[in-house]
Amino acid sequence: MIALTKFMHIAAIAIWAAGVVSLPGLYVQRAHVKDEDALLRLQRLVRFAYVAVISPAAFLAVVTGTALIFLRQTFEPWFSVKLAFVGVLATFHVLTGLVVIRLFRKGEIYPVWRFVTATVLSGAVVVAIFFIVLAKPAIDLAVLDVLAEPGGLKRLYDEFSPWRKP
Repeated sequence: MIALTKFMHIAAIAIWAAGVVSLPGLYVQRAHVKDEDALLRLQRLVRFAYVAVISPAAFLAVVTGTALIFLRQTFEPWFSVKLAFVGVLATFHVLTGLVVIRLFRKGEIYPVWRFVTATVLSGAVVVAIFFIVLAKPAIDLAVLDVLAEPGGLKRLYDEFSPWRKP
């Protein structure tokens, strides 16, 4: 059971990460498409990749990852850092979906600088996730101790907020 769940999780993560990293490469091709038929084919390809491949892979990765939390009982500080990076990857996924919606309007293009930035940042997040999972570094997060105590979030808020809560 654990082996099958882990296999599905790794496969889903691979598809999801590859999709989020590679979609900007498809977006940048929008500027080079001249005729209407080629534009519609590119739009269908991008939407199919996002809706039918990458988003289900993201969903499956989150579901199997959640199942693995309970099957393996992974409650280590490195795991919390990994989940933070997964949250960043999910944010990139949502932002990518917003680009899919907007990009194929008349006159829209995806600038090369945005392509480079999106590819580098999403690739860095994926590498960070893989590094944390494989290295399992010993991380001492005092913030996690604060969050585990009753009223800890309020105390943390009071320490960092410049405004006092009434």
